[in-house]
Amino acid sequence: MTITFLGSGTSQGVPVIACGCEVCTSVDISDKRLRSSILIESEDKTVVIDSGPDFRYQMLRANVQHLDAIVYTHEHKDHIAGMDDIRAFNFKQQEPMNIYADTRVQAALIREFPYVFDEYKYPGTPQVKIHTIGAEAFDIGSIHFIPIEVMHYKLPVLGFRINDFTYITDAKTISEAEKQKIKGSKILVINALQKQTHISHFTLDEAIAFAREMGTEKTYFTHISHRLGKHQDIAAELPDGIELAYDGLQLAI
Repeated sequence: MTITFLGSGTSQGVPVIACGCEVCTSVDISDKRLRSSILIESEDKTVVIDSGPDFRYQMLRANVQHLDAIVYTHEHKDHIAGMDDIRAFNFKQQEPMNIYADTRVQAALIREFPYVFDEYKYPGTPQVKIHTIGAEAFDIGSIHFIPIEVMHYKLPVLGFRINDFTYITDAKTISEAEKQKIKGSKILVINALQKQTHISHFTLDEAIAFAREMGTEKTYFTHISHRLGKHQDIAAELPDGIELAYDGLQLAI
């Protein structure tokens, strides 16, 4: 099974127009981060976690020719805003897109994309098949997902463990019970927004401390703001076994 980082960045702290800081003007491709999302490819299924505003470009850039499902972590715009662009896969595959989301995220999708859920649909409207998820594990083909609930300030967000790989974005606190689902993972992906204290995201130091607590062999930081700094500069500060993710990074799990 292969994991590809479609995006490792975030909307948080990123201006609409490049601000001229050293990250925004960097020529290092590792500093060019789209909104956080990963592509999971198994022998029988291709699945994306989250479809943010960059979804269409991410699909084109990664040359994704077939997509079986989208799994959602939570309802914030930087994680759902690109769902309309599933229509190209509807056309090519001649079937609805499988959407896996909890009931709260489903309600947000209905608010944001009411035309998708209308009884009488305009021709060409995206077609979806909704699957409700919660705390229980679920399978998409051969891919086994174990949901992990983390808190994004006061908002519950789902992370997922797949085999020995755990993927979490938008965490600030994680209960002891949910930590037990993570322990034993060989690879951990966790958010590290910036160095400064933040109300709803791990800082760099908090993410490092969490990685050490979990004891994973390898940890990658994602959901990175430009406020964190340039990729190469931060990479030089990180302990052994911890790296920054970057767009296009591939992992075998």
